[in-house]
Amino acid sequence: MHNVTLIKGDGIGPSIMDAAVAVINASGAKINWLEAEAGMSAYEKNGTPLPDATMQSIDETRVAFKGPLTTMVGEGFRSINVELRKKYDLYANVRPAKSWPGVKTRYEDVDIVVVRENTQGLYVGLEHYLTPQKDIAESLAVVTKDSSERIVEYAFKYALDNDRQKVTVCHKANILKFTQGLFLNTAREVAKKYPQIEFDEKIIDAACMHMVMKPEQFDVVVTTNMFGDILSDLTAGLVGGLGLIPGANIGIDAALFEAVHGSAPDIAGKNIANPTAVMMAGVMMLTHLGEHDAGMRMLHAIEKVVNEGKYVTPDLNPNSTCGTREMGQAIVDAME
Repeated sequence: MHNVTLIKGDGIGPSIMDAAVAVINASGAKINWLEAEAGMSAYEKNGTPLPDATMQSIDETRVAFKGPLTTMVGEGFRSINVELRKKYDLYANVRPAKSWPGVKTRYEDVDIVVVRENTQGLYVGLEHYLTPQKDIAESLAVVTKDSSERIVEYAFKYALDNDRQKVTVCHKANILKFTQGLFLNTAREVAKKYPQIEFDEKIIDAACMHMVMKPEQFDVVVTTNMFGDILSDLTAGLVGGLGLIPGANIGIDAALFEAVHGSAPDIAGKNIANPTAVMMAGVMMLTHLGEHDAGMRMLHAIEKVVNEGKYVTPDLNPNSTCGTREMGQAIVDAME
């Protein structure tokens, strides 16, 4: 039995998480859910968006399954996701984007995995004002050789473990000679240890252009924190949007799995939110826990329902009258 901290989150979080938990339970995976609070709902109850009890639960389980959380923009507390990544050193953010035959987009046969360094870069939050008037602000990016090495190693090992053929490092070393240069040079060193995997390097702005023009040239992409954040949203757009994209945050001895979209408070409680992303995150979680058979059953059921396009939410099929709960039940019914 695997103990997992369950954080349902804000906005549409509770509805999509309830649907995902039902599907995971139906998969045959042996999960003991330990519910905890975080986000605006926790802030309103406890005066903090990340209560000590939630942290204690993750301390014990070392695995969390999380719905979307609301973060105030430009003021208030920083991103809870960032705090959790820092606290548990969840250094690898993994976001696969794969085409769905049943979801109409501009592209076909996209299959890209973005591996993003999750703890450094500009997102360390080292920023301050330079003047008393607060009219000049400065942010500092941090890149270390050790962290660069471990994220590139993760990308190459992921490629090997998942029968991937190519790793592309995306960077801006042509301008940022020190931080991005260190990351790129470290990637080149690591790549030499994996001659069986093709290695490519692209400047980040050129990578965005190439990804839109010819996405099939990308397989596994590894990059720094902010670039990875941007690229993973771009790859989501290639396959149908964030409603289909899961995310895994992996550390040495802890992991957090989530949908990467927001809490969408405008549609909360309306039973129309697409649960696919967080369900796919559940598949990644089951694989992480060694529940491979359950994970494959769940994956095949999700693919069957989404690709048929009948029992899906309106964002996937505008003619559908199916809601979150009904889509979740259809996936449970499709479980083999």
